[in-house]
Amino acid sequence: MSATVPLACKPGDYKSDTKPIWCPGCGDYHVLLSITRAFAALNLPPEQLAVVSGIGCSSRIPAYTSCYGFHGVHGRSLAVGAGLKVARPDMTVVVASGDGDGYSIGGNHFMHACRRNVDLTYIVMDNHIYGMTKGQPSPTTEPDFDTALSPGGTGLRPFNPLVIALASGANFIARAFSGHVNETAKIIVEAVHHPGFSFVEILSPCVTYRPDQRAWKDCVRSAPVEPTDDAARAARRLMTDDGFNLGVLYRGDRWPYQPRAAATVTDLAEFEKGFEI
Repeated sequence: MSATVPLACKPGDYKSDTKPIWCPGCGDYHVLLSITRAFAALNLPPEQLAVVSGIGCSSRIPAYTSCYGFHGVHGRSLAVGAGLKVARPDMTVVVASGDGDGYSIGGNHFMHACRRNVDLTYIVMDNHIYGMTKGQPSPTTEPDFDTALSPGGTGLRPFNPLVIALASGANFIARAFSGHVNETAKIIVEAVHHPGFSFVEILSPCVTYRPDQRAWKDCVRSAPVEPTDDAARAARRLMTDDGFNLGVLYRGDRWPYQPRAAATVTDLAEFEKGFEI
C-alpha cells in the first residue's frame, strides 16, 4: 500500500456490505463487533488480514468482514489457516470457529495446531450447542442438558478446550464473553500480538436453542489471578475453573513454527526436474 494512502482505523472499515443473518439476540453479533474493533486497533490494511472459518453459525464471520476470507469445510479451518500463515508469514491470520466445528470434527486439527504453534489466532465462539443444525448436543454441552435429540442429556463428560489447548502446546490462552465487546476486542488484539498459536474462547450465547444462557452475563467474572507463563500453574487453574473466569489465562514463551523458505524456482524446466522419476 502506498504511504500516501491512510490506513483504515475505524471498525466500520473492516465490515463488508453483507448483512449478518444470525438469530436475533445471538452472541455472535457482538463477537463480530469485537473482531472489527480489534482489527481497527491493530491498524492494519484489510488486505494484510485474513479470516478463515469452517462450517456453523460462527463460521459466517469471513463474509461479514472486508479483509481476505476463506469459508472452508467442516472442521478444517485450522488446516487452511495454518497453511496460509506458513505460506504467507506476512499476513495476519485469524481463524473463526464454533464448539461443534472446532472441537468435534475439528478436534484433531485443534490439538495439532496447538502443538505446531504456528503464529495465528484461533477464536472459538462456544455456545455449548449445535445452533445452525437445530440444537444437537456439542462436545461442550453439559451431560444432563435435555434436548429432543438427547432426552435426559448425553451423560458424557464435556470437552475442556482450555485444558486441551494448554496440554497440546498453545502459546496463549484466554476466555472472553461476547457481551463484553471492548474487553473481548482487547483480548483479541493481545492474542494477535502474542507470538505463536493464540487461542481465545468466547462464550457466545445461543438464545434460540439455549435460552438459559441469557444468565451467562451474570455468571462471568474477571479471573481472580494474573496471567501466568508457568504451564503447571496454569493447568491447576484451568482444571479447577468453572468456565466463567474471563481474561488472559496463560502466556507461553515458545518460539512460533515457521519452516525454512525453499529457494524460489522460476525456470519451468528446472522446476519439472523435481518431478522426474
